[in-house]
Amino acid sequence: MEALYKKVVQVIQKCKDVVALTGAGVSAESGIQTYRDRNGLWETYDPMVYASIAVFRRDPSKYWTLRGDFIRNYDDFYPNPGHLALAQLESMGYLRSVITQNIDGLHSKAGTKKVIEIHGSLRETHCLTCGKEYTAPHVPDGLPPYCACGGVLKPNTVLFGESLSQDVLTEACNEARACKVMLVVGTSAVVQPAASLPHIAREGGSKIIEVNIVKAFPFSDYFIQEKGGIALPRIIAALKDRAAP
Repeated sequence: MEALYKKVVQVIQKCKDVVALTGAGVSAESGIQTYRDRNGLWETYDPMVYASIAVFRRDPSKYWTLRGDFIRNYDDFYPNPGHLALAQLESMGYLRSVITQNIDGLHSKAGTKKVIEIHGSLRETHCLTCGKEYTAPHVPDGLPPYCACGGVLKPNTVLFGESLSQDVLTEACNEARACKVMLVVGTSAVVQPAASLPHIAREGGSKIIEVNIVKAFPFSDYFIQEKGGIALPRIIAALKDRAAP
């Protein structure tokens, strides 16, 4: 394992231009329930009922029953060592961006400056009538909450049945093409189009470093079988040791 970390650090130092792709496994280490894993959110809640735009338009209380507590208690959730390590990697000049499937906003909370949230974020909520913006945890009470104008509030996340932002998706694909190293952390490679981004990076000649409990990409150049909150700080520490005079 020591030799693997050494090689990964050498690749990052040599290539730079790292782009990280993160999934629910990263958020799980902050106590946020995953979706498709065992005991995941969709085992309890039918996503077509609680997280679809069609149902939201008819009965937004379903969605707010699922997400209201997280939004109103947003300040109780903190970045974990994996989030913080990626922010450090950016400040050290190696990381060009984080592309995330997560909607919790914890990468930004950790201090990462360039975060591409392909499914949106629960941090921001807007009124469907007047467009007024609210920032978590500061949203009115109620299931659903209503704006002062009487309009329903909706978090700025992509629900089932909605299209991803084409501008955000284009930016993510461009980052995947431009990077020299893609660091894939805590994603099962199930949900598209995020699952295609390592393929795009690979086609552009990028090295793929995967940090996962279960390997998701057979073409990964380096696979660290570990949680991001353990592996990423170890990578940062090794980078600092190599940079020391």
